[in-house]
Amino acid sequence: MAKAIMIQGTMSNAGKSLIAAGLCRIFKQDGYLAAPFKSQNMALNSYITKEGLEMGRAQVVQAEACGIEPTVQMNPILLKPTTDMGSQVIINGEVAGNMRAVDYFKKKREYIPIIKQAYEELAAKYDIIVIEGAGSPAEINLKQDDIVNMGMAEIADAPVLLVGDIDRGGVFAQLIGTVMLLEAKEQDRIKGLVINKFRGDETILKPGLTMLEERCGKKVLGVVPYMKIDIEEEDSLAESLVGRCREGRIDIVVIRLPRISNFTDLQAFALEEDVSVRYVSKVSELGQPDAVLLPGTKNTRKDMRWLRESGIEAAVLRCSQRGSIIFGICGGYQMLGKRICDRCGAEDKGEIRGMGLLPMETYFEEEKTRTRVEGCTEKLSGELEGLSGKRVSGYEIHMGNTLLDKKAASLQRVWEMNVETSGKADGCYQGNVLGTYLHGIFDEEEFRSAFVQLLCQRKGIPYQKEETVTYEEYKQRQFDKLAKELRKCLDMQEIYRILEIG
Repeated sequence: MAKAIMIQGTMSNAGKSLIAAGLCRIFKQDGYLAAPFKSQNMALNSYITKEGLEMGRAQVVQAEACGIEPTVQMNPILLKPTTDMGSQVIINGEVAGNMRAVDYFKKKREYIPIIKQAYEELAAKYDIIVIEGAGSPAEINLKQDDIVNMGMAEIADAPVLLVGDIDRGGVFAQLIGTVMLLEAKEQDRIKGLVINKFRGDETILKPGLTMLEERCGKKVLGVVPYMKIDIEEEDSLAESLVGRCREGRIDIVVIRLPRISNFTDLQAFALEEDVSVRYVSKVSELGQPDAVLLPGTKNTRKDMRWLRESGIEAAVLRCSQRGSIIFGICGGYQMLGKRICDRCGAEDKGEIRGMGLLPMETYFEEEKTRTRVEGCTEKLSGELEGLSGKRVSGYEIHMGNTLLDKKAASLQRVWEMNVETSGKADGCYQGNVLGTYLHGIFDEEEFRSAFVQLLCQRKGIPYQKEETVTYEEYKQRQFDKLAKELRKCLDMQEIYRILEIG
């Protein structure tokens, strides 16, 4: 069986996912077969495996850092919030249904055998399993039948590294308070502390570190600096959703929907030096962008209503009239149509008028579409002609079935992987508006470059690109950069000793 190490945090967004990804990469570089694991993930960013099963993207990123194919055993339970009080529950990649939080809490113990089986299947194949916790292990109201923090550590008999975020302040209280709220046997599992996101001179911290070690009886295994590493983030707390990634001559605005999902669809624009991506949630922030992107959402009808009530829908319509490219992905694509109808209550029972920019209607069904696809764009006409015949690939995750009007022109033809088919039409376009169900469409170099070239041409500026690198190559460089930085600040010798390796 594999050796295990678990990364827990004092709170959400303390940096657990990043530290776990960095350790995954270090173990890979050091010649070990490593794999990530998170028993229960709550996130709206998900991914479709090659088998057509759904899992959280954080473990996908960590699997990429390990250099292995993501599988649902790495994330057997995924919760996708649909309301403030409930989530869609996904077990081993399949939808088990929608559940209120209080009902899920009562059923947690029933999922322990599923979690154990998934973990044991991984542990039989790999040398090291890097387990990630969720939130904080000191949430005393949630500790009963815990399956994701200390409960998971016990299942795997894993030593724990506890991570605190100093950037928000109060890191010493976070770490000491977390340890103090744990039972004695749980405290014993914590083998080291990590302070994350530090800015400044580390010598100033030394008196505090000494007192921290004395109060907790735990060694500080590293002070990790605030790093500029471009690795996909997990959820709505992501820093990339705030402000502008950088200044660029091409201004792309992404509408930050209240229930935004799979915002990592836009991450690949980091390779385009002329492109600035900004997330906005107010009309006053919109401006006059070159393109407006409507991303995915876990509740299309509710977010459509928010667009309308906030005034952003009217602002986007004005942008379209002025000539901005309007691009919708998945839920954002559904919003661009004439009508969104959810009679079965797959997300939110009822019907709402769409933005009317594309000639199609969406009807929700109880069965979710989950598939990996590849294909190419159709021969497009008019303003979008430059996107014709471009390679596309990615995955679909949606419960809506979109019906095109007879006059609608499909955007692309895609082939489902591992399925014998002659291809199917996906998405549609009209004038300067287009939409698709395909998550990850901008990861494909050929389509993304053509899209940016189109925006440059419309603006009358030359398209510039210093280096030709695929998005996959870019991500691998970022993992190596992360590992290099962590090796400088973490006591890896002690971490290997904790793992009883070497």
